[in-house]
Amino acid sequence: MTDAITASLSRQSGLLRELSVIANNVANASTDGFRREAAIFAEYVSGRSGDASLSMGALRAHAPDLSQGSFERTGGTLDFAIEGPGWFGIERGGEMFLTRSGHFQTDAEGQIVTADGEILLDDGGGAIFLPQGAINIEVSRDGTLTADGFGVAQLGVFRADPLDLQRAGGNLWRNDGAMEVDENPSIRQGFLEASNVSPVVEMARLIEAQRAYEAGAALQTNEDERVRSLIEALERR
Repeated sequence: MTDAITASLSRQSGLLRELSVIANNVANASTDGFRREAAIFAEYVSGRSGDASLSMGALRAHAPDLSQGSFERTGGTLDFAIEGPGWFGIERGGEMFLTRSGHFQTDAEGQIVTADGEILLDDGGGAIFLPQGAINIEVSRDGTLTADGFGVAQLGVFRADPLDLQRAGGNLWRNDGAMEVDENPSIRQGFLEASNVSPVVEMARLIEAQRAYEAGAALQTNEDERVRSLIEALERR
């Protein structure tokens, strides 16, 4: 295998993974609170026999874009959006996760949960129950939840180091480091935060990655034909 084909295959392997990342971004352009990802490539030198070496490129990491999405008014009583940094705390299977998706509902027991039944947590890490028969549910900007004028709970808004966050499937994130409660949150009731994916930008990235992949395939074909021609020429001598 020639150096040109080796370098091209390395690049195409990364491009395939980048295409997967972009496709996932596009698929979640309408998912509330979704955070887009970018592929990070790095150049490295591959050791070769003798003194020769080859500069290679490879996809090394996925970097989430944690910038805030736009707010969309829904008027939903249990629709919440966080202004600025911070995450809602969600419990699933006894483990805590983080999310920016603020669309909630109540279950049969009166707990506030996600559409998948995951429990919304208060600032102490406990479940939030709404009183049966409560009519007027309000959440102030600081996260204080009241039912018919009586205080019920303080919505938990948590801070975590972005470097400690890992995707945990769906729209959830797992925090592998320290975490603290935001003492001064800003929550808007009746709003949802939209995905921060720009379909136009992602489609442009998709076209660019596809063209780069096709160029690599063409290079490999041309290099293969060149080597074959050289071998045939040597055989005829």
